[in-house]
Amino acid sequence: MRDPHYRDSGLVLPPGFVLGSATAAYQVEGAAREDGRGPSIWDVFSHTPGRVWNGDTGDVADDHYHRLDEDLDLMSELGLDAYRFSISWPRVVPDGVGAINRAGLDFYSRLVDGLLARDIAPIATLYHWDLPQPLEEAGGWPTRQVAEAFARYAEVVGQALGDRVDTWTTLNEPWCTAYLGYGSGAHAPGRTEPASALAAVHHLNLAHGWGVQSLRQVVDERAKMSITLNLHVLRGEGEHGAEAARQIDGIANRVFLQPLLEGGYPTDVLEDTAGITDWSFVQEGDEAAIRQPLDLLGVNYYSTTGVRVWDGTTTREMADGHKDVGASPWPGADRIEFVAQPGPYTAMGWNIDPSGLEELLVDLSGRYPGLPLMVTENGAAFEDEVTDGPDGPRVHDPARVDYLHRHLAACHRAVGRGVDLRGYLVWSLLDNFEWGYGYAKRFGIVRVDYDTLERVPKDSARWYARLTRTRRLD
Repeated sequence: MRDPHYRDSGLVLPPGFVLGSATAAYQVEGAAREDGRGPSIWDVFSHTPGRVWNGDTGDVADDHYHRLDEDLDLMSELGLDAYRFSISWPRVVPDGVGAINRAGLDFYSRLVDGLLARDIAPIATLYHWDLPQPLEEAGGWPTRQVAEAFARYAEVVGQALGDRVDTWTTLNEPWCTAYLGYGSGAHAPGRTEPASALAAVHHLNLAHGWGVQSLRQVVDERAKMSITLNLHVLRGEGEHGAEAARQIDGIANRVFLQPLLEGGYPTDVLEDTAGITDWSFVQEGDEAAIRQPLDLLGVNYYSTTGVRVWDGTTTREMADGHKDVGASPWPGADRIEFVAQPGPYTAMGWNIDPSGLEELLVDLSGRYPGLPLMVTENGAAFEDEVTDGPDGPRVHDPARVDYLHRHLAACHRAVGRGVDLRGYLVWSLLDNFEWGYGYAKRFGIVRVDYDTLERVPKDSARWYARLTRTRRLD
């Protein structure tokens, strides 16, 4: 394993390698009750006392909705090749089904046009966790009707923007939606129902398949189809480490990868979870519908995950070192505990190991040859240092610069090992609402003053802008 502290220099990124950034609607847009937008599960969750750090909500967030042109100009100044944004389902279809909110579609149309005018490729994610609240009240992702509603929503958005969007991403991190939303309760809607979490897995997979089918009927034939997964890089530890890794690989990775790319659920996952559900919600034809041709697989990576078989004699550690969890988000893995990984760590407590990214990309490339990959999220929260300079505030974040440098070097190594890696999108463009952590954690390469909403490019943004110009990791 490569030393995570090692830093390559002087590497030149390959021709055509996309450098961009990413955000998500609820985390940056604000305008939560304006221009016809309906409530999402995150509106309800964040307004529920005790759910989010400090009682923070996304009501205003970064006010991106009202500061669109300013943020577009900022992207242009950074020299971004692409911008990955998500579309707020309740801003477009407030009830999840039925009436379309033209004001919502107009906002995203202006966003796409603004990107194209600045020569920035639009990468649109249809779902980044903000389910319309009426759909949750009707049963949420554990029900088939939400997958059906998603297919109709995809068609609506595709008809409006399909002539201009470069890449369509159906879902962002369905692992989080299913397991943190319906298993551990750490994310909206805050349910702790293992059987519902597994039903949500299937209906998210199905929504992806039906969504791709809907999009292909209405968008430009040159548009690329994708999904973004947060695949776990596992480190099995102890005498039965391989068994622990197998179980978590099944429930975290293969339960998505195999239906999406191979056409069926892993047999061992069905066996491991037989005591929770019989998977009778999988209907005839579903697995064929899920397996749609993809032009790109999005990969989100932040840290590695250590696992071992629990011997039953100690207090079991359920935190996985990556996502904030309450109850266990791992249905069917009752005898697994999670082991802290070696540092250094980010402000989230996640370990920094760029070799895990290289390993993940190489493994995916070997398993699915011919499928292009893109790192659609990678970044870090740190405690930034704000100082006064002659031209205003400056933010010195050398740890983030180092983090980005090391992970881009890992991408470079992966390309050298034959991986068809098309690009890298830093998470995130702006400091923003970090879900259950509210505004306590800052991932942005641009600082947002939450009192004034002033944008201040950090040293990491200046470094990234040099990289977009020179294509050289110095």
